[in-house]
Amino acid sequence: MKNLNYGKLLADYGNVLVLLLLCAVISAVTLEEQSPRSVAAAEKLAEKIASQSEAGANVVVLVRSGDGAQKFAANLESALNGAGLNVTQTVVGNPAAARAALEAQAAPLAAIAADEHMIVFCKEQLSKLAADHPHLAKTTAHQPTKHRWPNFLKKDNLLNVLKQISVVAIIAIGMTMVIITAGIDLSVGSLIAFSGVITALAITALAGNGSPTTSHLLLGSLAGIAACALVGLGTGGLVTLFNIPAFIVTLGVMFIAKGLAFIFSKSAPVPVANESFSWLGRGADFMGLPNSVVLMLVLYAIAHVVMTHTSIGRYIYAVGGNPEAARLSGVPVKWVLVFVYTLCALLAGLGGVMEASLHITGDPKSGTLVELQVIAAVVVGGTSLAGGQGKIIGTLIGALIIGVIRNGMNLTGVEAHMQSVVYGVVILIAVMVDQLKNRGLKTAS
Repeated sequence: MKNLNYGKLLADYGNVLVLLLLCAVISAVTLEEQSPRSVAAAEKLAEKIASQSEAGANVVVLVRSGDGAQKFAANLESALNGAGLNVTQTVVGNPAAARAALEAQAAPLAAIAADEHMIVFCKEQLSKLAADHPHLAKTTAHQPTKHRWPNFLKKDNLLNVLKQISVVAIIAIGMTMVIITAGIDLSVGSLIAFSGVITALAITALAGNGSPTTSHLLLGSLAGIAACALVGLGTGGLVTLFNIPAFIVTLGVMFIAKGLAFIFSKSAPVPVANESFSWLGRGADFMGLPNSVVLMLVLYAIAHVVMTHTSIGRYIYAVGGNPEAARLSGVPVKWVLVFVYTLCALLAGLGGVMEASLHITGDPKSGTLVELQVIAAVVVGGTSLAGGQGKIIGTLIGALIIGVIRNGMNLTGVEAHMQSVVYGVVILIAVMVDQLKNRGLKTAS
């Protein structure tokens, strides 16, 4: 058995280890007592109440209003009825509504099935209510059995992390290719705003005085993406034909795109008068996964295949490694550069459509500083700023690291300015690691 090259393993999979360690630390920090709201929890609570009550006994369901309250109340009601109990009322509201429901109960009440919020009300007020309302004298209050679990590892929170990084991660695909060619694109944040505004204006123009149809939404979205692709084509042309540094070209495009977004929108958000437009930004149609996350995963799978199994992928690495050697080997260097800048802008346009879909509005203020998040995801993912090195899957890991750090800081109450400090430190560490790795490679060669 050959000796393992731990240095190479760490270089290849170090960011995965960092992600796992971050998840472990944040999970430990956010470990708290949880009150479950699943169907299984509702069924267990119903079984417990049924075992302590007569068949057909009267039960009231009390759940405080909020996210997921209606669904949990319906689960409780269904489970209690299935256990042979009689649910006389189901209340989703505040303590005042719960009090009114208990006072209005005519027949003797055996039990109350409550959530973690209403159980506090019951413990404080039930004995007082029973003094004036005899039908509550033998009433007992129950809640689902609590357990300890990290807030970070809740299903909704994990899906939220994936949803929050989806736009940045998608744009980072194009940015990875640009940086592998030893370039940079600072315009992607402004292109998000530009695309969102163009999309909203196009949809409004296509619909006229009526409500936008599905075809209007699709065509408007394609208009926003195509407009950004044309901008990217121009960026690639300026970089290749006039040999202007990519930093300068994309800096100029950044200001132009943001300015045009404000001019076209007249400095005001442009609403889209059709809730169906939120399908991409808010919908979750595939196995409960948000549509934006599904799109992100599909695009990463395609990009991974392109970069590892096609000639264009090999060309991109060749251009980043040594453009002159690539040219002499027959690689169309200029066309490769135009391709990566066009693709990066196109994906930024797609990100703009996703942002507009999330808010059902084209906002010229959107996308601010997103370019820095995108670059951070690429660098943290292991792509070298010197060019020639990087992996698409590494960029996805980098985006996840950034997203997990942000989510962890939000869960633990870290204030916004300190979060900016942490992001800066993470980027500096990633760049230093990249430089040390490059020095190690040069020394080895």
